[in-house]
Amino acid sequence: MKKYTYTESKDTRSGFGAGLLEAGQQNENVVALCADLIGSLKMNDFIKAYPERFFQIGIAEANMMGIAAGLTIGGKIPFTGTFANFSTGRVYDQIRQSIAYSGKNVKICASHAGLTLGEDGATHQILEDIGLMKMLPGMTVINPCDYNQTKAATIALVDHEGPAYLRFGRPVVPNFTPADQKFEIGKAVMLNEGADVTIIATGHLVWEAIQAGEELEKEGINAEIINIHTIKPLDAAAILKSVAKTKCVVTAEEHNRLGGLGDSVAQVLAKELPTPQEYVAVDDSFGESGTPAQLMEKYGLTAADIVKAAKKVISRK
Repeated sequence: MKKYTYTESKDTRSGFGAGLLEAGQQNENVVALCADLIGSLKMNDFIKAYPERFFQIGIAEANMMGIAAGLTIGGKIPFTGTFANFSTGRVYDQIRQSIAYSGKNVKICASHAGLTLGEDGATHQILEDIGLMKMLPGMTVINPCDYNQTKAATIALVDHEGPAYLRFGRPVVPNFTPADQKFEIGKAVMLNEGADVTIIATGHLVWEAIQAGEELEKEGINAEIINIHTIKPLDAAAILKSVAKTKCVVTAEEHNRLGGLGDSVAQVLAKELPTPQEYVAVDDSFGESGTPAQLMEKYGLTAADIVKAAKKVISRK
């Protein structure tokens, strides 16, 4: 098992803030819009550097999406910022009609996604957003795993033409990917090569998958671990190559079991290579108030749950 270490834990939303500033430095057409959550989205540095390229829309998320769509007509590259719940569920019609349908070059950037929003509870812990966004034709869906990868993904979106959804979170998590990484949209990252089981993880569950791989190694199980940061377009070739070798797969995500990464992987396998699969995800329920750690444990999203799923799927070969 390849060893991964980190020197600090950082929130992925801060990676977005750092990436947005660098994106603005690289391209004068980058503009930012926010729905009254500047601090939460870590947009302060961009605003300080480029006040004329920032638009505070207020608590009017639907209006923000419409304005962002309009800005693209003049050649601007708008990055919108609010919580994931408000970035998708609250404004789905505006995204569908004004952004996705006409292929507008809007980057929908969403913080506070998933259960790890914590104490704010079920009304804010959206667990359906990946499914909502990946169903929109032409929409790219990205869910990075740590600060460095979120920063790199934000910068990469500047040169990506078309609508995109970037999902990140509030809690501090291990920052273990390279600071100088090249982020390739739609390209999976191989974290550990193995032969016994494939573990495909996204977002905050990537670090849990690494920890699970270390535990499995102690029991003589060699796990292949893949970081799927881009859920759409999905790197089907990487998935098929791995599963052809291991003959079984576990998918891990901080999202509803229905409509997320696991569903996307299952579609690929059902069509090309039917394979035993286990899901580590929220089992078709809403969340609740609690600390991120408490919720991850209660809803079965820990390294221990990935270990359990791996053993189960191996027995189904």
